[in-house]
Amino acid sequence: QVQLVESGGGLVQAGGSLRLSCAASGRTSSAYAVGWFRQAPGKEREFVAASGGTTYYAESGKGRFTISRDNAKNTVYLQMSSLKPEDTAVYYCAASRSTARLLQNEGDYWGQGTQVTVSS
Repeated sequence: QVQLVESGGGLVQAGGSLRLSCAASGRTSSAYAVGWFRQAPGKEREFVAASGGTTYYAESGKGRFTISRDNAKNTVYLQMSSLKPEDTAVYYCAASRSTARLLQNEGDYWGQGTQVTVSS
């Protein structure tokens, strides 16, 4: 079992930056691939980025978002810069033993989400 807790969301102006954190706990949590996803009101959940040995990014975040992990702290980060109003969503992290599952917008364990709001 892996528990995930996101933090770092908030209100930011367009062009600003935020760093989201996903703190993991549980047995061998460092062995899992971790991904970030987001869901805006009225929209489907979408993949944002994943880290599982190799990093992956959705086109929407390439060049603006960076995923990183600190295994010593069991924490995965999503650094977001040049934020746009269309980045407004609830951001979730998820863990899976399979990076492929994350890339398919699926995960075995999910956090509760953190709200990111980008004002224009």
